[in-house]
Amino acid sequence: MARLEWNEGFSVGNAAIDREHEHLSEQINHLYYELDHSADSATIEAILGDIQADLSAHFALEELLMQEADFSEFEAHKEDHQHLLDQIHDMVFSFHEDPDNGRELLINKLSDWFSHHFTTFDARLHHQLG
Repeated sequence: MARLEWNEGFSVGNAAIDREHEHLSEQINHLYYELDHSADSATIEAILGDIQADLSAHFALEELLMQEADFSEFEAHKEDHQHLLDQIHDMVFSFHEDPDNGRELLINKLSDWFSHHFTTFDARLHHQLG
């Protein structure tokens, strides 16, 4: 499974957001470690709950900063946040309903999902929030 390696491409030049991006990367890697070492379902669900809560708070901060900066792509970025929150919710639900298939979904999607958002939507924030 692919670890999510922090790199400067994930940086938007805002210290608070960059710290949260790095923290989310660490959480995903912790989840991958636990999945790789066959952690029990309760442990995985707890980590997923932490990721979901931190992600929601992170998106709220980003959206506040985007509004303050009068970011021209605010609505599209906010819609992507909602789409990502819906997807993580579906991943959590899938894992809860069927841990074996849920594990595969997490292994195959989670890191790509985050890095795609960081390098597309968040990369466009760099000039306005940095």
